[in-house]
Amino acid sequence: MNLREFLKNNIVHLDGGMGTLLQAKGLLPGEHPEMWNITHPKTVKDIHLAYFNAGANVVCANTFGANSLKFSESELDNIIKYAIKNARDAERECIYNQPKFIALDIGSLGKLLKPLGDLDFEDAVSIFKKTVISGVKYGADLIFIETMNDSYETKAALLAVKETCDLPVFVSNAYGENGKLMTGASPKAMVALLEGMGADAIGANCSLGPKQLQNVVDELLCYASVPVLLKPNAGLPVCVDRETHFDITADEFAAEVFESVKKGVRLCGGCCGTTPEYIKKLTEKTAGFIPSPIEDKNITCVSSYADCVEFKDLPILIGERINPTGKKVLKQALIDNNIAYILKEGISQQEKGVHILDVNVGIPDINESEVLPNIVCELQGVTSLPLQIDTSDPVAMEKALRVYNGKAMINSVNGKEDNMKAIFPLVKKYGGLVVALTLDENGIPETSEGRVKIAKKILKTAKSYGIEKKNIIFDTLAMTISADKNAAKETLDALHTVKTQLGCHTSLGISNVSFGLPSRDIINSTFFALALSKGLSGAIMNPHSAQMMKTYYSFCALNGLDNNCEKYIEFASNYEDTVKTTDSIKKSTCNTAESCNSPLQIAIKKGIKANAKILTQELLNETEPLNIVNEHIIPALNEVGKGFEENKIFLPQLLMSAEASKCAFEIIKSATERSGNTNVKKCKFVIATVKGDIHDIGKNIVKLLLENYGYDVIDLGRDVPPETVCETVLKERSPLAGLSALMTTTVGAMEETIALIHEKAPFCKVIVGGAVLNKDYAKQINADFYARDAMDTVRIAEKLTGDS
Repeated sequence: MNLREFLKNNIVHLDGGMGTLLQAKGLLPGEHPEMWNITHPKTVKDIHLAYFNAGANVVCANTFGANSLKFSESELDNIIKYAIKNARDAERECIYNQPKFIALDIGSLGKLLKPLGDLDFEDAVSIFKKTVISGVKYGADLIFIETMNDSYETKAALLAVKETCDLPVFVSNAYGENGKLMTGASPKAMVALLEGMGADAIGANCSLGPKQLQNVVDELLCYASVPVLLKPNAGLPVCVDRETHFDITADEFAAEVFESVKKGVRLCGGCCGTTPEYIKKLTEKTAGFIPSPIEDKNITCVSSYADCVEFKDLPILIGERINPTGKKVLKQALIDNNIAYILKEGISQQEKGVHILDVNVGIPDINESEVLPNIVCELQGVTSLPLQIDTSDPVAMEKALRVYNGKAMINSVNGKEDNMKAIFPLVKKYGGLVVALTLDENGIPETSEGRVKIAKKILKTAKSYGIEKKNIIFDTLAMTISADKNAAKETLDALHTVKTQLGCHTSLGISNVSFGLPSRDIINSTFFALALSKGLSGAIMNPHSAQMMKTYYSFCALNGLDNNCEKYIEFASNYEDTVKTTDSIKKSTCNTAESCNSPLQIAIKKGIKANAKILTQELLNETEPLNIVNEHIIPALNEVGKGFEENKIFLPQLLMSAEASKCAFEIIKSATERSGNTNVKKCKFVIATVKGDIHDIGKNIVKLLLENYGYDVIDLGRDVPPETVCETVLKERSPLAGLSALMTTTVGAMEETIALIHEKAPFCKVIVGGAVLNKDYAKQINADFYARDAMDTVRIAEKLTGDS
């Protein structure tokens, strides 16, 4: 049976947990579960069979951690071969005749991708491809990417699948208690990314129980136009007799998941703590339930790694300042590779309230296909705004789209046959909202009717590539009125027709209308108002123009798009700040709220590494190194940390700030070494990922933040035996130790490590963290403290060492 066809009209039942069941069968701490496909094939097959007999339609082969980071290529191929064979043998032995499918299961690589970590995006794609190639070779029916807690790694895995095969692909992410991924993505943002790239089903798994994931599920159902899946844990973990258990029964689990099915979830199963009994209860509970048809939500949107911007009622502002046209300073910055200047332009526009940043680096003096993707990555390191990738070079466009973390706005395609042939395949492959210019081989029509005709041709051609109307936004091309008195009128008439008759969203480059005229802001702002009244969805504009911003906030208030006129009042109350000239803004990224911060604090808070280095060096000419640490670096980190704790900023911003402060510390370290005074460290802090666990994302984040707060961190790496941790604590006389675990199968090793430290080194306090832990569970395994995230670890350390 065809899985995609089966999915259209049926509830699809997924299997449950694997690792904890293998552990119950004798899997040892530190032993790779995937090796049991070869060493204990009957055990693995019997687990698969139990899930099939419980009514599961899809069983995941035991390949969750099968990748070339852990195994040689020959080992990897052999593991996947036997994994799929075991699942296929179970399928043949199943006593029931429900439709059955075998999934190649793909989990996280356990590393953060650059710029937050050390793994290159293309290397991640290559690693995933090796797993997928073997899975396809040995007959997997589908690919299941699951438990991903970073949008960028999720994209790498999905891209690897799409470039390797045409099998159905399900993608599921692990959301935290705040309803976001570890690196900040909301469910809405993940829908934008994954649906745009062609995932067949999108969902949530692991981390939490069905009740705790309900808000995530609701958001997925609200925005997804593809089937939504749910594979929650069996509630929350508890420790009983040194074993991990979960706090809801199979009946409770089935009842809670069924509530989500009634709301629209189409694929359901279980993750950690669930067993064949849980799946049996679930299939019985949902038996006979007829799902509602999958509806296209018809949402036009773009996204970053964290934010999703929807084109709906509120007009969207697209900042134009990172575009070299008419900007000599920016042109020179691009030639000089002055990344700091470009980042400041992006940050300053975000502070002015734009929703999207236009990114154009097209000048003859540079290699655009190299510079554009680099600028895209750098900007995504310091801002969570979605980007509009603006280029006429298809090679540069693809390179930028490939590394972009989210669903990009793509500027642009036009009605020329060759252009559509070059651009539409990129839109289809990488996903995106593409700006369509109403011009063709004959140029730009003078009349609105001519432009609308081109728009219709573009829509028809896009449909032939499988690109829906909701993913096209039309630019009816603002032309200068100094050359044609009817230019603005024809543009606005075309815009209105596209919006009202074709049902498409629209955008314009506002400032084009006033070329060659004096006091251009007067014309621009008036044209902006006229365009908004005609249904303009998005404007490429200068947010530092007081006239433009007055028009925008006034329009929103007058058209009922600003509740209680809150945004207008805020804008008006800060009007004096708003009317500063662009030149004065270029000198600093300060806004009113930051005016009391030092330039170094601002550089650290914004994550601009180059500036942090220069400013630290300048301060050393007049300030003692420790004063720089205590008066500039630590206050900046504290402010960023507070924002992270309050969910106002996300992990990438936190880490980029930490990287900027690290650059400052390196300058300070060199200065103190030259002076002979190196006493800038706090106490020692031993950290490790416990035995059997190869995931070090969380540990590496903790290390970076602790070092930035002055702790002398001794990082033992991952898969570290209890004895090694304890010996290091004793040798270094470290008063603090941090342990990380991501998998339920390795919590036992964490408990063993804690017990050994308490016995041999009672002076050391142990802080634990990881996706499988919570405060109660940490207490049950006798940890001294539980840290919910890296920033929490710093706060606990400060209290224990009297540095808070």
